Amino acid sequence: MTRARWAVDVVLALVVAAVGLLEIWLPMESVMGEGSPVVSTIGVLTFAALLTQRRARPWVALAAFAVWPLLGTTQRGDMQVLFFGQLVPVMVLVFSLARHGPGRLRWVSGVCGVVFVTVADLFIPLLQTPNELIFHWGAITLSYLLGHALRVSNDRVAAEAVRAHEAESRSRERAQAAISEERARIARELHDIVAHSVGVMVVQAGAAQQVVEEDPEFARRALGTIRSTGSGALAEMRRLVAMLRDTEVAHDLSPQPGIAALPDLVEAARGAGLEVDLEVTGEPPSLPAGLDLTAYRIVQEALTNVRRHSTATRAQVAMDFGPGELEIRVTDGGPSRMRGGEPGHGLLGMRERAALFGGQVETDAGERGFTVRAVLPLERV
Repeated sequence: MTRARWAVDVVLALVVAAVGLLEIWLPMESVMGEGSPVVSTIGVLTFAALLTQRRARPWVALAAFAVWPLLGTTQRGDMQVLFFGQLVPVMVLVFSLARHGPGRLRWVSGVCGVVFVTVADLFIPLLQTPNELIFHWGAITLSYLLGHALRVSNDRVAAEAVRAHEAESRSRERAQAAISEERARIARELHDIVAHSVGVMVVQAGAAQQVVEEDPEFARRALGTIRSTGSGALAEMRRLVAMLRDTEVAHDLSPQPGIAALPDLVEAARGAGLEVDLEVTGEPPSLPAGLDLTAYRIVQEALTNVRRHSTATRAQVAMDFGPGELEIRVTDGGPSRMRGGEPGHGLLGMRERAALFGGQVETDAGERGFTVRAVLPLERV
């Protein structure tokens, strides 16, 4: 138990004791009977002292129910009947134990409260009127129900918080798994690009070696090709070393698709029933193989999302080659048909690919459809 909560319990007990003492020694009109104020003061202070344990040691606080019955049996003659010094502290104790008590103590406190007022009503003549009986039972019942209701509400909130935390953890784990899977896929593709580039370099070097004396010009061109291909392969290798790669993947040394393959991708989408308009503006430069592949994959994944998650029958693909960046925009005109469930990881994969080259991917779910916009810095070779 924290010091702050302990301080609150002590202050509450002091307030209860102060009000009870004021009722005894002023005295107030709520005091009934001719009992000893000193004995009543002892009862109020003892009850308040045990009340300080209402959350720290609830079983100790439960003993406060026995304070007034014990004093009543030891005091000869009449006993003072207090509202603020007796009934109110009992109500606070019943509420506190119902609200904070562990396990069985929650309902035990309610039983003790009922027993307390029942004994008082049976053995103290001043409390045997119907109005007193109804008031005492109602006050104790209301205190218990209020504490119990707050306890149930708090338990529900805590359970919901736990479920929300677990759901967030599962979602985070799935996202991390998807990121790892996408990075592994990117790494495999970059590996294939590097392997293909190295294969080209080996072939060019072999050809240059055979004709270096007979055709120096051809050898010079071959060396230039080796140099440019090697520079591109080295750049891709820098990205590859940051990726986790599955060593059991089969090695396909064929070159990966790029922007030049977009017409085939558009035709394949049309064959699947989606009308696609492709618009390319600007002058497409010669791009590194990895960047070329990333642009292709972004368009491919965006069109796949249109077929899976939209009712649109037409999509527009726009590629704008600016002075220093490539902007890709894929827009469909139909509303989404997703209705709950787990979303796919297509957008996550697109963002990972774009981030690898210093780019970014944005989405816009507007009234006219869903738009995927990617911006990639251009790296010329």
